[in-house]
Amino acid sequence: MRILVVEDEPAIADFVQRGLRAEGHQVEVALDGITGQERALAGDVDLVVLDRMLPGRDGIEVLRNVRAEKPGLPVIVLTARAEVGDRVEGLDAGATDYLAKPFAFEELAARVRAHLRGPAQAKTTELDAGGIHADLLTREVTREGQSVHLSAKEFELLTHFLRHPNQVLSREQLLSAVWGYDFDPQTNIVEVYVGYLRRKLALPSSPAPIQTLRSVGYRLRVR
Repeated sequence: MRILVVEDEPAIADFVQRGLRAEGHQVEVALDGITGQERALAGDVDLVVLDRMLPGRDGIEVLRNVRAEKPGLPVIVLTARAEVGDRVEGLDAGATDYLAKPFAFEELAARVRAHLRGPAQAKTTELDAGGIHADLLTREVTREGQSVHLSAKEFELLTHFLRHPNQVLSREQLLSAVWGYDFDPQTNIVEVYVGYLRRKLALPSSPAPIQTLRSVGYRLRVR
């Protein structure tokens, strides 16, 4: 899918662009409101990720102009302004969705998938790989039929592995996807939570299928 990211902070724009490209999308970035509106209206775009506070033209004004010409185009608004009144204003202006900064990339990616999926995909609420099953609605997890109780963040980490079976994921990718762009890159939280997952997914006769590739990252190994 073709996604336009309108974000004036280069670090965030790059973070979102790289993450969405890793999800398989074609991603273009605009760094100001005027350019963003022009590309949203002129280009063949499937979804827009729009910052609210932009130079040149405010994000709410861009949203109203885009909505007037392309009423069916999904627009996810990103903003540091997360008060109820701000969210209401954004939704009333035509936002399809609203996500407050700081955010975890995995949540943004899930919202993008939700707004891009077709009718046939809308029923896909379960993930299966390596004998592990996760229900995205009930947040229930089983391995080989055995129930596994996970915390909210453990569940997010596991679902990211399940969406990328047999793919090597670096700690930086996992940190960005699950904990967000603003998290301390020096933290060992990825290693800690991978350890939690391994212990909880392990069976008496079978260790968890999460491999460590030294100096590279981690992989959910699926036969």
